[in-house]
Amino acid sequence: MAGWHTRRVRYPFVEVDVFSEQPFLGNPVAVVLDADDLNEATMQRIARWTNLSETTFVLTPTESGADYRVRIFTPVGELPFAGHPTLGTCHAWLDHCTTDRPDSNRTDVTQQCAAGLIRVRRRGGRLAFAAPPLLRSGPVDPAVQREVLEVAGLDEADVVAVEWADNGPGWIAVLLRDADAVLAARLAFTERFIGLAGPHPTGSPEAIEVRAFFPKDGVLVEDPVTGSLNAALGVILTEHGDVTPPYVAAQGQLLGRVGRIHVEVDDGAVWVGGATSTLVAGQLEA
Repeated sequence: MAGWHTRRVRYPFVEVDVFSEQPFLGNPVAVVLDADDLNEATMQRIARWTNLSETTFVLTPTESGADYRVRIFTPVGELPFAGHPTLGTCHAWLDHCTTDRPDSNRTDVTQQCAAGLIRVRRRGGRLAFAAPPLLRSGPVDPAVQREVLEVAGLDEADVVAVEWADNGPGWIAVLLRDADAVLAARLAFTERFIGLAGPHPTGSPEAIEVRAFFPKDGVLVEDPVTGSLNAALGVILTEHGDVTPPYVAAQGQLLGRVGRIHVEVDDGAVWVGGATSTLVAGQLEA
């Protein structure tokens, strides 16, 4: 019973909805602020408890030029980088800055994470991050392609390309002939991180439809809206000339979400942005 009397520390805690203008129709991330006193084991335990795709912890930066440091945890492990947690964390950090500090009006922010320094900016009411460089790119080998197409139940006639799009999680991008083929795909379990993308008809409000899948606890999970995959796709599609930025990607339709990811090229980088809004705010005791 001694645990009931253990003194707990309270940390500012928010849940931020990312990549949707409509509340509860984006992808949520839990953010724990002022988290320097939390050790790694406690962070992982909290992330397992929230059971969201990612929970982030905001820390004092240790690299010159960084405004804050973030550690990003899934329920089962830590990620070096992830897209919607980057935007959600920056949103929470900016909100947490009091009005008497210059940080509260910042339009350009530098986030430190395990993948390095990530630039985040605020433009036109949206936050956007500069896509980190791909760790692995180019076509997958034939054996991996056969495996991926079999898992996805895809006909080769619907497939334009299968390429590495790894900027941290290890995405394999499957580019399909159109958005209908993306929405029709039904995936079996795999240990790989697979992203599907296909173009909408010319003149549509969204240029491409995106879906993302990753393994979790022995099952394959579809992610509602995925910043890291869209960042990698932005790099690949821009280099290939398949889509001309700026463009908007849609994601989450089959999950009842209305994810909208804005991709543009500026200042020599691919920028991935979207709406962010705090929907839960309070304190976490740990």
